[in-house]
Amino acid sequence: MRILFTGGGSGGHLYPIIAVLREIQHIAEEERILNLEFFYLGPDDFGTDFMNTLRQEGVLPVKVRCGKWRRYFSFANFLDIFNVVIGVLQAVWNMYLILPDIIFSKGGYGAFPAIFAAKLFRIPIIMHESDAIPGKVSLHTARIAKRIGIAFPHAASFFPKEKTALVGVPIRKRLLGGNLAESKEILNIYSNLPVVGIIGASQGSEKINDAVTDVLKELASEYEVVHQTGTANLEAIKQESQVILEFGHREHYHAFGFLDEGKLREFYTASDLIIARAGASTIYEIAAWGKPSILIPLANAAQDHQRKNAYDYAATGAAIVIEETNLSPHILLAEIKKVLGDAEHMKKMKEAAQKFARIDAAELIAREILKLGMHDVLPPPENIPAPTAPKPK
Repeated sequence: MRILFTGGGSGGHLYPIIAVLREIQHIAEEERILNLEFFYLGPDDFGTDFMNTLRQEGVLPVKVRCGKWRRYFSFANFLDIFNVVIGVLQAVWNMYLILPDIIFSKGGYGAFPAIFAAKLFRIPIIMHESDAIPGKVSLHTARIAKRIGIAFPHAASFFPKEKTALVGVPIRKRLLGGNLAESKEILNIYSNLPVVGIIGASQGSEKINDAVTDVLKELASEYEVVHQTGTANLEAIKQESQVILEFGHREHYHAFGFLDEGKLREFYTASDLIIARAGASTIYEIAAWGKPSILIPLANAAQDHQRKNAYDYAATGAAIVIEETNLSPHILLAEIKKVLGDAEHMKKMKEAAQKFARIDAAELIAREILKLGMHDVLPPPENIPAPTAPKPK
């Protein structure tokens, strides 16, 4: 059986593919399913590192051009029209050569060429939408998809109920299961102070970085701070932190450009409170660890999906939301102190996060892919809770 994966645009599209792929391999080994072949058709969004990861996981990556339509005026929109046309032609040719039995689409603009080719060749598709408000490619794919997995109840209103199931976001299980003492040692944390973990998505966030460095002296005096800055920002922030913490507490600040799987597991294990953007994968990783969080949704995210993700999650009681337009260093510091200073509130946030988590999402999707790929009759998807409209804070 040949399984083709597609998707792209951000780590939120690509890392769930790895999670689902690993579950398929695990299930195939347990149930002695032989002759599986894996392909990825999409853009090279994360360069050679991501492509090399796919190869290490037994996937043959096939790169095609993709175009992104921006919501603001840009000449790149006109140039990307040609990229889309070229990408579709590349996808059609490669789809003909591969002829997969089933396609798993994670959405994003990077999935469009493969979805176009799949429709042409009538290849069955299972798609997954991580965000509370679906993107344009997901809405298009839903018309022809056999199964649709969603992460937030609100997304159900955009898709046909009869083929949609609430499954959560596939997360890599290698991120789970760390040891607290070992994680602190790996991160060079040697005090008993509360640990504040700050992560600004895979590329980092300049606005969050700026807010953190402006109150870094106060933070480092009371907490251990583990800060994922983004690779491009790391050296500048390290130099700035050296000046800010010149007279003490340098040992309480730990900056990293990028967190690979191992470091990300240690980050979640050691942190008592997470400060993060509101990408769906990040939210579900935080929930899987049962960590209280402060979410700062990206203001210019497509369809404003991060804001909707954040408020849907915060409505459970697991997180606090600070709008990016309201983000200031002292508001951030005040919210950190408020959460870490209230043990009962932290306990309730942890419990809410654990209830929200769906660590079986990758396995559920993997089993559906195998069933459909082997042309089994699929049972109806599970019932979906009625969408709720969270109240803005």
